[in-house]
Amino acid sequence: MSKIDFTLYGRSYCHLCDDMFQALLALCTDEQANGLFHGKYEIKQVDVDSDQELVAFYDELVPVLIGQKEGQSPVQLCHYFLDVLQVKAFLIT
Repeated sequence: MSKIDFTLYGRSYCHLCDDMFQALLALCTDEQANGLFHGKYEIKQVDVDSDQELVAFYDELVPVLIGQKEGQSPVQLCHYFLDVLQVKAFLIT
């Protein structure tokens, strides 16, 4: 069974960040319920304002969603809004 780590870079006062987190959680739950994704997943939220390097890299892009499968390099999946098709493709491939 594979594991996917999602990292959501955002800010504590960002409603788009909250929206993306909730949408991602619902999508992963639905994909598991529908049997399209059988692995485990974890969603880690990182406040970009906690690190100046993160601010420099992601400042105007938040929220940014990164996905990483076991043994593979991280992939930027989307920013601003959840790209459902991109995340579904990532989950099932």
